[in-house]
Amino acid sequence: MQIADRRLENNTANMTPALSQTAAAVEEQPSTRLAMAALLGRRDAPTDALEDYCRCLSESLRTRGVRLELVRASWTEGGWTRALRRLWREIAKWRGEWVVVQYTALSWSRRGFPIGVLAVVAVLKWRAARVAIVFHDAAPWGGVRLIDRLRSACQGWVMRSIYQLSERSIVTVTPDRLSWLPPNPCKAAFVRVGSNVPPARTVSVVEQKRKPTIGVFAITERGAEREIEDLAFVVRSAAEQLGQLRLVILGRGSGAAEHKLRQKLGAAVDFECLGIVTAEQVGAVLGQADLLLSVRGHLTTQRGSVIAGIACGLPLVAYSGPQTGYPVTEAGVMLVPQGDREALSRAVVQVLADRELLRKLRRRSQDAHQDYFSWFAIGDRLLKVLSEP
Repeated sequence: MQIADRRLENNTANMTPALSQTAAAVEEQPSTRLAMAALLGRRDAPTDALEDYCRCLSESLRTRGVRLELVRASWTEGGWTRALRRLWREIAKWRGEWVVVQYTALSWSRRGFPIGVLAVVAVLKWRAARVAIVFHDAAPWGGVRLIDRLRSACQGWVMRSIYQLSERSIVTVTPDRLSWLPPNPCKAAFVRVGSNVPPARTVSVVEQKRKPTIGVFAITERGAEREIEDLAFVVRSAAEQLGQLRLVILGRGSGAAEHKLRQKLGAAVDFECLGIVTAEQVGAVLGQADLLLSVRGHLTTQRGSVIAGIACGLPLVAYSGPQTGYPVTEAGVMLVPQGDREALSRAVVQVLADRELLRKLRRRSQDAHQDYFSWFAIGDRLLKVLSEP
C-alpha cells in the first residue's frame, strides 16, 4: 500500500484549522495555511484520471492557501487487512480535517463490487476525520445478466451508504439527474470536473486551407463495437457530403480500435491513430481539430474527454441522454438523441460546412471553460461546498 507520508510545514504543524472559512476569507489572510487530503484507491493504468483530477485540484487550491495532499490506499498490494491497518496509522494526522474520498467502483474493487470503501470510510470516521465523498461514477453500472444486476444493486447500496456516512457528498452531475440519491439530498453538492489537458490555441479550417479535422478522444476499451460502428458510419457519411476529411483518434481504447476503424473507413477519410499520449500532446492535437466527436455514450459533465474538448475551445457533437444537462450544455454543443447516428452525421456536416456556426460554437466552448470548467472555478466551488455549515 502506498500512502503519502508528507508532513505539514513547521509553521502549520500545530494548527488545527477547519475549512469552515470560505475561499474569500483565505484570500484575505494569505499567511493562513489550511490542509486537506484527497484519498485515492488503487492506481489505474495506463493513465489514472482520478490522480490527474486530484493533482490539478491541488494546484488550484494551493493558490488559495489550501494544501491538498494526495493519500493512496492501494489495497491491491498486500490485501485489505494490511491496507486498513496502514490507513489507520497514517490518517491520524487528519483528525478534525477534511479527507475527500475519490469514489469509483473500480478504484475500490476488482470487479465492480466496492464493499471495501465502506471499511475505508469507517476508519476515517473512527479517526474523527471530516469525510467528503466525490462520486465520479454518476450511477451504478447497467447490464441485463444476473451478475450485472447483482453488481448494480451492490454499487447502488454502497453509494447510498457512504452518502449517509459522509459529512459532504460531491457529485459530478446535477443531483436531480441521479436516481440513487434520496429525495431532497441535502448533503449532495454539484462540483464540476475539469481537464488535465492544457488548453492550446485552436487552428481551424476557417483560418487555414486544409482538410476539415474531426478529433475523437478516448474510446471504451471493452465492448466498443457499437462505438466503432457509429464512429465509422458518422465520419464516412460526412466525408461523402464534404469530400476529404481527416479523423484523429487518441487516448484510451484508441489503439485497440484502430484496426477495425481502418477496415470500415472509406478512402475519403485520412485516418490517424495516436494512442495514449501526454496531456500536453492531447492539447496540441485537439488544438488542430475543428470539432470533437463523442460517440462514447451520452454527453455528461463527468466525462473528462468531453471537458478536454471544451478546454481546447472545440465545438462538440455528441449524443444526449438522461445525464446531459447544465452546465455542459452551455458549451458549443450540437446534440442528437442517443443512438441516432444519422442525425449525428448531419450535425457534423452542419458544423464543418458553416464557418459562422463553427466560430459561434467555438466561442461558446471557450466561455464555458472559463466560467464553469476551469480549475480556478472548480477550486472556488469546492471550497464553498466544504465551508457551508
